[in-house]
Amino acid sequence: MGDLLKEKEKIVLNYLVESYLHLGKPISSGHIVSLGVLDASPATIRNIMAKLERMGYLYQPHISAGRIPTDKGLRFYVNGLLEKCRPVKESSLSGSPEILPSEGNLDSLFFQASRFLAENSRNLGFVLSPPLSKIIFHHLRFLLVGENRVLIILTTSNNLVFTEIIQTNEKFSQPELDRAAFYINQNFRFRNLLFVRDYLLIELPRVSWNYEDLLRKIIDLLKASTSQTEKKSRIYIQGAANLLEKSQFFSLEKLRSLFQDFEEKARLVRFLSELISLDRVKVLIGSEAELPDIADCSLVVSNYGYENQVLGTVGIIGPKRIPYGEIIPLVERVAYRLSQALRQYH
Repeated sequence: MGDLLKEKEKIVLNYLVESYLHLGKPISSGHIVSLGVLDASPATIRNIMAKLERMGYLYQPHISAGRIPTDKGLRFYVNGLLEKCRPVKESSLSGSPEILPSEGNLDSLFFQASRFLAENSRNLGFVLSPPLSKIIFHHLRFLLVGENRVLIILTTSNNLVFTEIIQTNEKFSQPELDRAAFYINQNFRFRNLLFVRDYLLIELPRVSWNYEDLLRKIIDLLKASTSQTEKKSRIYIQGAANLLEKSQFFSLEKLRSLFQDFEEKARLVRFLSELISLDRVKVLIGSEAELPDIADCSLVVSNYGYENQVLGTVGIIGPKRIPYGEIIPLVERVAYRLSQALRQYH
């Protein structure tokens, strides 16, 4: 849609949006003139703004007021920022605060990442964790914690720990679980549970009878774990108070619905994560999210994971008047750090 605009119109629109994001009030033609960004008369600027309004990029809340960008106008501005974005590199992170623990459990990792997003964006920060079945492991352990209930303890090569309790149809003893874990650790280190399950299903008909019973047990266990965890993600949210402090931008009723039903929003973000590539950020403005509760909001999201596999999503939710130029690289940086933490060096 920006291709229809002339260069002067693009300049006026971009500077008007930037001024609105900074000042939070309708922007007049006089303000644009005072910026000195164009060698044009006040009358020319007024004509350009009027044309942008007719094209749907701006609107005028009152006859005597300046103009405010519409969602279409914000989209044009954000697209310009995204076009200038370059993939995050290690050199660009030098001097940035350490946001992630070098070891510990993944709950701490995701909690700290969501808190970092919230504190540095002054909005709501969130992280969707990966399903356990997709995480590449260095060591695996099974613990019987109740009848038909098994605790999976998965450790990555970076000493990050992920745990999940699964329900099994098959009854296991602890010695059987120990044998299963020993077999998997001996043969499938630096793989994930989905790979192990699929590989053993193919190989089972070829194994000798000495191992057949053990492998059938392992496959039953893996089927239970992957079916329960493959589409299961936990959501880590920080910064709800940041949005409450900006209640002038939202309906309190919509805010209440947003917090009460955030699991539904998590499903939305999981859907979004399928639309973007691993090293890019995506911005949804207002009605683009097609969700009434966040029609007054913007979402900035990015994926993290391995080189060829998306594991989860990070992002922020805030009012449409946020500093996109600061928040887009912030979200990209956190996604990159999470990818680093989960990447296996072996």
